[in-house]
Amino acid sequence: MFKVKVYITLRENVLDPQGAAVKSSLHSMSYETVSDVRIGKYMELTIEKSDQDIDEIVKEMCERLLANTVIEDYRYEIEEVVAL
Repeated sequence: MFKVKVYITLRENVLDPQGAAVKSSLHSMSYETVSDVRIGKYMELTIEKSDQDIDEIVKEMCERLLANTVIEDYRYEIEEVVAL
């Protein structure tokens, strides 16, 4: 079994209105040292072992459903879970 952590963020050249709103709120709360905020998504998947390559499976899921690759970048970490 694998635990997969997927991180999805807007590409650098895509405007992030949510991030801008959070940055503005932080500044209004006297956190002026915050120079930028980008909002993203985080997912954890548990995937059973199979004959398919886990890296290929996760990449395919990200590109077909989890991330909008036109405006978002993604990265992931795969951890093998060993049952006791």
